[in-house]
Amino acid sequence: MKTPQKIQPLIDDGLVDTVLKQLMSGKEATIYVVQCGGSIRCAKVYKDANQRSFKKATLYNEGRKVRNGRRARAMDKGSKYGRQQQEEIWQHAEVDALYKLAEAGVRVPKPFGCFNGVLLMELMTDEDGFAAPRLNDVSMSKDQAIEDHLEVIGYIVRMLIVGIIHGDLSEFNVLVDEWGPIIIDLPQAVNASGNNNAKKMFLRDVNNMKIYYGKFAPQLLQTTYGEEIWALYQTGLLTEDVKLTGKFKSEKMTTDLASVLEEIEATRIEHERNEERIKLFKK
Repeated sequence: MKTPQKIQPLIDDGLVDTVLKQLMSGKEATIYVVQCGGSIRCAKVYKDANQRSFKKATLYNEGRKVRNGRRARAMDKGSKYGRQQQEEIWQHAEVDALYKLAEAGVRVPKPFGCFNGVLLMELMTDEDGFAAPRLNDVSMSKDQAIEDHLEVIGYIVRMLIVGIIHGDLSEFNVLVDEWGPIIIDLPQAVNASGNNNAKKMFLRDVNNMKIYYGKFAPQLLQTTYGEEIWALYQTGLLTEDVKLTGKFKSEKMTTDLASVLEEIEATRIEHERNEERIKLFKK
């Protein structure tokens, strides 16, 4: 097939040998299957900013840190240079998230680097060697749905622990191979602590997964993992080993938090009293 313009520089530099075929085209990028030496990989070619919703990009970019002051000022002003820098940050957000999530134990494609708007990464395949299907294209039993849903919830927890929210998680952004679900498409990954819309996006991600798996296991539709996980996150009690129930008891969580705060306040008062006793003793 004809080599896409953005992939040609990678061929010139020897990073890619040839483009084998187009795998899919989405709202943010077009995916190609490419030959890289003895390996078959994916080349994700990001679409230009004018082909995406600027408002949407701004929403997701909130909270992303920019170390370079000149770059940050240019982005705030919306200059040509600033828009270029914003685009670069958008593109590199995914590869950064992939490395971070893989280290956290989340199943994601292995990245090999982002080069001028082209992300090279592992091609996830099924047991027959074909590109792994999206969750949307997979049917399953009730028991399998419950098992896979729980695995995805585990990935969502690990993501939140390292401060990342997918932001656009759905059955279209999860692949499935013989070992289970794989999280993909992360250029819009949200900073959990720095984005004012973080909770809303997080709950939407969890709800999307519940609704899809709930088609095969209706009992999942009654779960409230999103609210439970977020409450644990906000109170600093979220860990990989936390035992989730799928039932959110806001009143109990509020009571528990109040008890913790009361204990902290009592400790502070006792500490102040001890300080006063020490001062009196010294006199």
